[in-house]
Amino acid sequence: MDLIICVLGLLALVVEGIRCQGVYAPPTVRIIHSGHACNVEEERHTERVYTIREGETLELTCLVTGHPRPQIRWTKTAGSVSDRFQDSSVFNETLHIAKILRTQGGRYYCKAENGLGSPAIKSIRVDVYYLDDPVVTVHQSIGEAKEQFYYERTVFLRCVANSNPPVRYSWHRGREVLTQGSDKGVEIYEPFFTQGETKILKLKNLRPQDYANYSCIASVRNVCGIPDRSVIFRLTNKTASPSIKLLVEDPIVVNPGQTVSLVCITTGGEPPPTLTWVSSNDSLPQRSVVKGGTLTLPAITSDEAGIYSCVASNNVGNPAKKSTTIVVRALKKGRFWITPDPYHNDDNIQIGREVKISCQVEATPPEELTFSWLKNGRALRSSERMVITQTDPDISPGTTNLDIIDLKFTDFGTYTCVAALKGGGIPEISIDVNISSTTVPPNLTVPRGKSPLVAREGDTVELECLVSGKPKPIILWSRADKEAPMPDGNMQMESYDGVLRIVNVSREMTGSYRCQTSQYNGFNVKPREAVVELIVQYPPTVEPVFMEMRQGLGRPVVMTCRVLRAHPSRVLRFEWLLSNRLLHAGAFDAQRDETEYTIRSLNRDGWGEYTCNVINEAGAGKCTFQVTGKAYPPEFYYDTYSPLWQNRPRVYGFKLQWTQMNPNAVDRIVAYRLGIRQMGLQRWWEQEIPVDGTINKGELMTHNLTELIKPESYEVRLTPITRFGEGDSTIRIVTYSAPINPHLREFHCSFEEEPICMFTQDKNDDFDWTRHSAATRDTKYTPNTGPSGDRSGSKQGFYMYIETSRPRKEGDQARLVSPFFNVAPKNPYGITNPPAYCFGFFYHMYGKHIGTLNGPVWSLSGNQGDRWKQAKVSIHPTASFQVVLEGVRGPGIEGDIAIDDVTLEEGECRDPPPKNKTQKMVCS
Repeated sequence: MDLIICVLGLLALVVEGIRCQGVYAPPTVRIIHSGHACNVEEERHTERVYTIREGETLELTCLVTGHPRPQIRWTKTAGSVSDRFQDSSVFNETLHIAKILRTQGGRYYCKAENGLGSPAIKSIRVDVYYLDDPVVTVHQSIGEAKEQFYYERTVFLRCVANSNPPVRYSWHRGREVLTQGSDKGVEIYEPFFTQGETKILKLKNLRPQDYANYSCIASVRNVCGIPDRSVIFRLTNKTASPSIKLLVEDPIVVNPGQTVSLVCITTGGEPPPTLTWVSSNDSLPQRSVVKGGTLTLPAITSDEAGIYSCVASNNVGNPAKKSTTIVVRALKKGRFWITPDPYHNDDNIQIGREVKISCQVEATPPEELTFSWLKNGRALRSSERMVITQTDPDISPGTTNLDIIDLKFTDFGTYTCVAALKGGGIPEISIDVNISSTTVPPNLTVPRGKSPLVAREGDTVELECLVSGKPKPIILWSRADKEAPMPDGNMQMESYDGVLRIVNVSREMTGSYRCQTSQYNGFNVKPREAVVELIVQYPPTVEPVFMEMRQGLGRPVVMTCRVLRAHPSRVLRFEWLLSNRLLHAGAFDAQRDETEYTIRSLNRDGWGEYTCNVINEAGAGKCTFQVTGKAYPPEFYYDTYSPLWQNRPRVYGFKLQWTQMNPNAVDRIVAYRLGIRQMGLQRWWEQEIPVDGTINKGELMTHNLTELIKPESYEVRLTPITRFGEGDSTIRIVTYSAPINPHLREFHCSFEEEPICMFTQDKNDDFDWTRHSAATRDTKYTPNTGPSGDRSGSKQGFYMYIETSRPRKEGDQARLVSPFFNVAPKNPYGITNPPAYCFGFFYHMYGKHIGTLNGPVWSLSGNQGDRWKQAKVSIHPTASFQVVLEGVRGPGIEGDIAIDDVTLEEGECRDPPPKNKTQKMVCS
């Protein structure tokens, strides 16, 4: 039977004794990979390159050592800027990306830290391989030559495919492979402005045989199992670049709500071009419908106005593009202003002087805009004294003016400006302006008591400026003390009643606000302005918001609450409380920004929640301190081998090891409460582990768990106990495996119980080993083969054997795989001198058709007689390993091979294996 030692690289640290010193260790880290790698190669001694095919699963695992158990974090760089890599980090040992994309390639870093020394960092570069379908584009040039008596026509076929690694191209004409020099009328070359493989096929002075099917094959040489990709282009004497025609006007002017259809047809191109529509607004409207070359925009809105382009492409020459502009009629934002006689300093309107009324709207399209004027509801025509100007080059577009020369009493009244669009279908905008003896310029003041305005954070405030005059203009609000946006994000906010309303005011909004008259809806005179001060009060911001303070009895405790910001900050009071009982109160010193409370000697009554309230007019900020004698949690020592092997059939043991976090921070730990429960069950079993003396930092403690049932897993909870009571608990899972016991120094399996000492059947062999005893095994059909009892001679004792009866045939193999054995290095950083172990087993090979039994560097064939014999071999594993026992079926049914009493002991084998002519040594 062939013994195979499988090196998994799982090193273990064996710690002898009950309490050992100095086990704290900084982290180390290495990256292992699984998933679907195409190749992993070393790069510059420290970093590996992991190659994977797009769409496969990436799985990287960070293996760490160190105590306390390091925290692990994955991060990524060198990828796409838009690739956020799951918020840039993964706090887990294994990084798993299913169906990886090309944009997810890059350098992945695993960082492990446990507060000791520098963090350990390793990286691996992930290279994602892919190959897209190639695309062939065709270009042609026509030039005069030979004294203008004929034309030469040259065609270029360019092949491009996105890929990683770089792609290699090859050209075929029909079934003919085209290479440079194979045809005088063909050149294959690479353009000077690219780097990579040959990709351009040049056909010089087209000949009849050049009209054919051309195929471009793109290849990455089957890297990562990526197959070649190809594309075919048919070149004929009709091959031509596309041309199109738009069956629409330019521009198209429509009313909102209309349905607009844009029709684009192809007028040339071979192969037939593909038509697409694009918009200047980055994307087509959501409700748009494209059918063939027709784009339909139902119930169009002003937001959907813009330039729409039809693009035709057939990969020959340049794409054809035709565009049209859609204009959606609109009228909005009607405003007016009054300008007194510019030749006089007096801003009032006076009889005998000039006054101008201006009216402005935003119109689309602007050339369709028309204005008309009414006075008291009757149409007004331009005259010598009433001058109407439709557009004024000195002011904004979309503006009309009415100049009243030599104002008379009879000119007082209501003037109406009416804006319309010539195309119709859009409601008119009417603006009324009253001109009378009471029409006066504006005046702006801040009401008494409204500045400074004091508010508390979170309130709704109203900043107010009173504006008088007739008509009242719009008020513009802005920040007066700094260049900063208003609460709505704009630099200015409009108000028609002079009030600026701010909801949920914050401390950042404290400052000066300017209100000023705009030219709109009032007199066009020099703006009036005023300033309103806003003061936002907020409760003190303090630190720490929460702090846990662990301390032993009889020791001092000092708590400090610090003020970071507060408004107002002049009068600050503080209160120290334990639960709801007032301990101390007072006012802050003008020179200090913190307050302290000291417990000189902590007693049992001093445990609890302390609160420091720092108070101003706006409220209170609160520092909270949880003073406790609770011990910190223990930290399990994970870098040890798993369970203790016990030479008992149904149970196993486990060496539980831990250190205590900050053992001197609180009172002496007198015991640990150990809780254990079998996974899947509810009931906990508990016991106390007493502690003698004081625990030092970094001291390793040990407790052996026994009577654990094979192969169950267990949840273990460990809780430190002091005079305070229970501290913080730590939980870990204990999983069964079969390591070498450092105390018993041996592994022994006689196959008396299921599950046969955790041996397993190899899933890739031809048949299985069978567990039987001589009392239950039927030897009626093969009486002259196999053992008559187990190795001890008992007919009730069990052993493992291979049954060679039909349907087994010669050469069939059965393999039995041992559990993992963990090597116990003396050096925590690895095994430099591999330890020796002696692997032994008893075999029974009786029958004329006996085949072969293979063991570790050991092999035996043929009939060895009706008795049990022992085989031993020394092995020197450098990492965790498994043993495989292989039985090979001989030429007939009388060939049953049996094994029993498998052992593994520390040290070289004392007795050499028996010498036999049919025995041979093999390396496996």
